[in-house]
Amino acid sequence: MTNPLIVMRDVSKTFPSAAGPFLALDRVNLEIERGEFVAVVGQSGSGKSTLLALLAGIDRPTFGEVFVGDTAVHTLSERDMSPWRGVTVGIVFQFFQLLPTLSAAENVMLPMDFCNAWPARERRDRAIVLLDRLGVADQADKLPSTLSGGQQQRVAVARAMANAPTVLLADEPTGNLDSRTADSMLDLLAGLVADGQTVVMVTHERSAQRFASRVITLADGRVVEAEDAVHV
Repeated sequence: MTNPLIVMRDVSKTFPSAAGPFLALDRVNLEIERGEFVAVVGQSGSGKSTLLALLAGIDRPTFGEVFVGDTAVHTLSERDMSPWRGVTVGIVFQFFQLLPTLSAAENVMLPMDFCNAWPARERRDRAIVLLDRLGVADQADKLPSTLSGGQQQRVAVARAMANAPTVLLADEPTGNLDSRTADSMLDLLAGLVADGQTVVMVTHERSAQRFASRVITLADGRVVEAEDAVHV
């Protein structure tokens, strides 16, 4: 028996709305092992992004428990949440979210600066190593506006990896990329998993499933299917 890296127990999340309370997640139970590449799929409004936000500690469950490693995320105070997230979770966004006035390397260094996770003299070297791993070291001193979408997303992944996070959360990481670049990005994420990284990815793209080790399907806030991915 192994200890899962991520555990969600009877997790529900309700949001207020003009029409009354909206139940985004409904008694979700989920376990994710270390080194898995999990794709969370479902239609818009199924609860995918809410699930990711709860795993990241960006939001809190209305009911239930969320554990990442040995941390009960749902119990963390606001004061403790930010430093925990900074070193435990790396987040990759659909629209990159790179700071436009910083170079690629400076964007990657930013999480290190915020969390003081690496000695200041080592941060740029680490950023270059990460950019090289993602194949964009030659773009290190360029601004995001001069990079292609695929290059920007690779820089965003390098930034998410800056503090050697326990888990990498990717929210529609291919949603703003063409199909060829999207496949390259998914192959890159699969390569990180092969090196031991745990990845949880929310996606609308059914084609992305072939890169994952397991697929979890949400509908109306509930897990309706969880199965090993089929690779063709």
